[in-house]
Amino acid sequence: MSSEKATQVKTLEAQLAQLSSAPHTPEQDAEILKLQARVRELQQEILGATDRKGEMTPMDRVKLARHPDRPYALDFIHLLFTDFHELHGDRRFADDPAIVCGFARFEGEPALIVGQQKANYQQRKMEDRKYRNFGMPKPEGYRKAIRLMQMAAKFRRPIISFIDTPGAYPGIEAEERGQGEAIARNIIEMMRLASPTLGVIIGEGGSGGALAIGACDRIIMLENTVYSVISPEGCASILWRDASKADKAAAAMKITPEPLKAAGIVDEIVPEPGEGAHTDHKAAADALRPVLVRHLRELSALSPEKLIEQRYARYCRLGAFVEEA
Repeated sequence: MSSEKATQVKTLEAQLAQLSSAPHTPEQDAEILKLQARVRELQQEILGATDRKGEMTPMDRVKLARHPDRPYALDFIHLLFTDFHELHGDRRFADDPAIVCGFARFEGEPALIVGQQKANYQQRKMEDRKYRNFGMPKPEGYRKAIRLMQMAAKFRRPIISFIDTPGAYPGIEAEERGQGEAIARNIIEMMRLASPTLGVIIGEGGSGGALAIGACDRIIMLENTVYSVISPEGCASILWRDASKADKAAAAMKITPEPLKAAGIVDEIVPEPGEGAHTDHKAAADALRPVLVRHLRELSALSPEKLIEQRYARYCRLGAFVEEA
């Protein structure tokens, strides 16, 4: 049944793309809205699938994390912050639209905001997603981010990262400009920042692409998000030579919030409204706000030396094996 609905979604999306590519009449606008509503309805039915225990499976969470209507970084920025001023460029090559950076005020206090953006603000057509490179940053995006993080740290401004990427862009031009070095450099430099750093996973936290702006003092995950070294499809392709076994890989990888919190990788899980954050962006932001306030208050009370010491200890603990007597 799910495969039939998925086929219907693809058919409807193709019709939407065809209608959207041409000038619209009022009748066509009404038809587009109707098709969009039907697509969302079918997606809800597909994503609402549950396992035998009545609980969502890890692959269901993956699908929700990728939902095209989820709030992106700019949605949270406009809902949570005031006086946001976006800054551009890495001062070496170019600006990368896949990462947005800027100073803003949170609860009246100045902060630096860094976010991975999968589409334009309130514009989610294919051309808008292409412009943002589907949230896959290039080296200049990471260099822009660390340039501004270091600027913020000079004035002890807290840094909030909104993480939402399937991974860093793997294209040849990104590799030519030093993708791996840029990611590694960001992780190194984030370890040294004298400011409080808070990472919020709002969708997909994919591999080094997420770590490059996510080596933070605290990591928060929204309820229907994932954090992993590789996508379930990629993992299944490697282990079983079959990407269709992605659901099996997702279950084995422990990429959902609960097992990550149990392992000490994630500090807090924020519940989402309704069927997921995509159903109510404002309610999702309202649920996140007090969590950000609390963690920033705790981190801001620490000296720069203590922040760096605790950050170093945190990442030394991850992946450590302890033998029992």
